[in-house]
Amino acid sequence: MTEAPGPSAKRILVTGGTGLVGRAIEKVVADGEGRPDEEWIFVSSRDADLTNVAETRALFERHKPTHVVHLAAMVGGLFKNIRHNLEFWRRNVHINDNVLHSAYETGVEKVVSCLSTCIFPDKTTYPIDETMIHNGPPHSSNFGYSYAKRMIDVQNRGYFQQHGRRFTAVIPTNVFGPHDNFNIEDGHVLPGLIHKVYLAKQTGSALTVWGTGKPRRQFIYSLDLARLFLWVLREYEEVEPIILSVGEEDEVSIKEAAEAIAEAMDFRGELLFDTTKADGQFKKTASNAKLRRYLPGFQFTPFRQAVKETCAWFSANYADARK
Repeated sequence: MTEAPGPSAKRILVTGGTGLVGRAIEKVVADGEGRPDEEWIFVSSRDADLTNVAETRALFERHKPTHVVHLAAMVGGLFKNIRHNLEFWRRNVHINDNVLHSAYETGVEKVVSCLSTCIFPDKTTYPIDETMIHNGPPHSSNFGYSYAKRMIDVQNRGYFQQHGRRFTAVIPTNVFGPHDNFNIEDGHVLPGLIHKVYLAKQTGSALTVWGTGKPRRQFIYSLDLARLFLWVLREYEEVEPIILSVGEEDEVSIKEAAEAIAEAMDFRGELLFDTTKADGQFKKTASNAKLRRYLPGFQFTPFRQAVKETCAWFSANYADARK
C-alpha cells in the first residue's frame, strides 16, 4: 500500500484480490504503475464472505473505498461449470448484488467489475463485440455463471439510470499467468495444461490433452490485463462494458497452446488428444476494436513469452501452485 494519502486520494478496494487478476494488479502497482494519490487495498474471502450482505457492508464501512475493482467470483473450468450451474448462478448473483449495492450505499464513485467472454450468446456471428452480450442464450455448459455475470451489466445500467453512478465492467478473454488455478480437474485450460506438461515431464509419459485440440481461444496475459484495468479505472468513462483482449489475429488453438507450453517446459514426449472429452465452445472470437480506438498503441506481451514466464513461475512455485 502507498503512504497515507491526502484528502483527494483514491482508496481502491480490490475484491478477489488474491486471485489471478488481483495478484497481477498488485504486482503492476508495486512495480511502478501505481500513483502517489492511490491507496490500494486487496481483500480476499478471508476478509469477508461476499455472499453475505452484512459482511459485505461491514467490509465497505471498514475500508471506505472511493473506487472498487470487483474481481471476486465463484469460477471454474468447463467440467466444474457443467456439474454446478445452479451454484455458479446463486453464489455469483449474491456476490455481485452485495458488492454493487454496498458500493452504491457507501458512496463509491466508480466500480469496475470483471465479466468474461463466455457470457456471450452461443449462437452468434464473429467477432463478438460489446453490443452483443444480451442477444441470445449463452453456451449451455456454463449458463449459470454466464447469466450471473450478464446481470452485472444490467445492474450497472440501473445505477446509472436511477442514480447517475458510473459503474462499468470489462470483458477479458481467457486470462492466464502466475497465481492461476492450476488444478487439472477444475481449472481453466491453459493452467491445467501447464500442470499436465510438468507431471508428464516428471514421469516421462505422454501428454494427454482433453478434447480434439481444435477449439480456438484468445489468451491475455494477466499482467497485460492488470495494466488495462488501471487504465479503465482511471480513464474509461463509459457505463457500457469494454472487451480487453488481444486481436483476432492472435487467436490460438488448444493444440497450439499445448505445443507452446511443451516448448516452454522443454517437454519432448508425445502429444495425445482424448476425443472422448468435451471441447466446449469451438470459438468465442472477440473484437478489441473498441479498446484499440482508445489505446491504439498498447503493447501486449507475445503469447509464447507470456507462456514461458507463466511456466517458469509454476515450476518455481510448484508446491503452492499445484494446490
